[in-house]
Amino acid sequence: MEFPFLSIIVLSPIAAAIIILMMPKERGENARMLALATMLMSLILSGYMYVAYNQNLPEMGTRWADTLMFVEEHAWVPSIGVNYILGVDGMSATLVLLTAIVGLGGVMISWRIDDRPREFMAFFMLLVAGVQGVFTAVDGFLLFFFYELAVLPMYVMIVIWGWKVTREYAAMKLTLYLLIGSFISFIAFLVLYFTPVDGGAALRTFDLRIWSEANFPFAIQQIWFLPLFLGFAVLAGVWPLHNWSPDGHVAAPTAVSMIHAGVLMKLGAYASMRVGIQILPEGTVYWMPFIIFLTIINVIYGSLVAMRQRDMKYLIGYSSVSHMGLVTMGFAAMNSQGFLGAGIQMVSHGVMTALFFSVVGMIYDRAHTRNMDDLDGMSKPLAWLVVPFIIGGLVGMGMPGLSGFLAEFPIFLGVWRGGSLNLSGTIFGLNPANYYPIIAIISALGIIITAAYIMRAVGKVFFGEYQGDKWHDMRPLFALDKVALVMFSVILIVIGVFPSVIAPIVQSGMAPVVQRLNDAQHAANFLDTVQTAATNLFIWLGGA
Repeated sequence: MEFPFLSIIVLSPIAAAIIILMMPKERGENARMLALATMLMSLILSGYMYVAYNQNLPEMGTRWADTLMFVEEHAWVPSIGVNYILGVDGMSATLVLLTAIVGLGGVMISWRIDDRPREFMAFFMLLVAGVQGVFTAVDGFLLFFFYELAVLPMYVMIVIWGWKVTREYAAMKLTLYLLIGSFISFIAFLVLYFTPVDGGAALRTFDLRIWSEANFPFAIQQIWFLPLFLGFAVLAGVWPLHNWSPDGHVAAPTAVSMIHAGVLMKLGAYASMRVGIQILPEGTVYWMPFIIFLTIINVIYGSLVAMRQRDMKYLIGYSSVSHMGLVTMGFAAMNSQGFLGAGIQMVSHGVMTALFFSVVGMIYDRAHTRNMDDLDGMSKPLAWLVVPFIIGGLVGMGMPGLSGFLAEFPIFLGVWRGGSLNLSGTIFGLNPANYYPIIAIISALGIIITAAYIMRAVGKVFFGEYQGDKWHDMRPLFALDKVALVMFSVILIVIGVFPSVIAPIVQSGMAPVVQRLNDAQHAANFLDTVQTAATNLFIWLGGA
């Protein structure tokens, strides 16, 4: 029997949470130490898996089942096709490592929380376990189980430890958006569960390896792709279902904001890709030329709204909406360049936002304000924060030599090349070959807007005249704070300078999805109007 790497990574935070909650109330320091040890173990195991997977890349094929490693499979409820199946491909192995890194940083940043630290660390462990479970699940039911586990602790942590001004409103808004989205996706999932495939019987299994090779009827894909994809993409902040996200960022405590933007939004993008695009490729080709219009609104609208913000958390929150739009845009390119850029962008943005929110949290803990109009000259008392924030800003701008450039350039290239896709019709009377390059050009304007609001924030917050008598709690950074800042900054630089550490493994994880889309491009026809889709829906319902 092989060593259960994935089960330990997924289940050890749950075990840690249970042990922490059983500790006496006054044992807060022990709770912190156990949470730190759990995340260190997770980082070591996920790092080993990442390296081991990278060494086996030459053996990988284009079938998703052939790209999975460290697979664990046990019967759970076999009578209805539910099994405990874990495994990782190149993309999920990378995201598991990202979660371990951000989770470790979150524990270190939260070390000085003195309001019920035991409960805080326990819920944080549950949140990490849910995210890791989604990234490693190969069974659809198991994926939904961990998806809900990742969402529910967010509500508790924001309500109890969040910003008092908006925490109840933001927590309820976040939870309702995400639960409604997952409910819609689950309905679509059940439709696929009971749908006959290839003229035969229904699959009656939740094994995603089988689903990823099934050919569902085109009418089913045409109708149910959008609910399945958007239900998960709500968590990725896709427009117009995004406005829960900035409020959630602002209200959440620092560590939760780091997990929220750094990992949880990637969970939505990953699930929409793994469960939506990979399983329903013809539906993807049918709808993506429409969804790409939503992504360009994400990119431009998110950056413009970020430009208007004075609260640093809102600025980063809307910046996240903009940058996550690039991930979905990479998917909409429907080619290897777009998917490669989207995968790297998930990692780059995850580390970048974790770095941003940790810096803002450290400032807020000492200045007790996030308003840029009140902050001046922070480089004098908090010199350690200047370079990490600038590095994060340069990553957001897509500066060459940093991870942001490595992610954004393939996305724009993929969208530009999207004009040469083998598409057989029009959407709203437009041929995608004509407007894909235009979208690439327009979305690149987001880089300019990002540079403007980042440079303004750097100048306003860190430079200028420092008024020492204005601040009464400007204590130095703790050692763990510095470790987290250095860790995040180094990762962003290493990815940009040495693309080989991430690009091949991400590309191997995306290859089966791209292959499915290539095969589907010859089978799908695009809708000319929204009314056509509505008519097909009513016809299908009448037949059912």
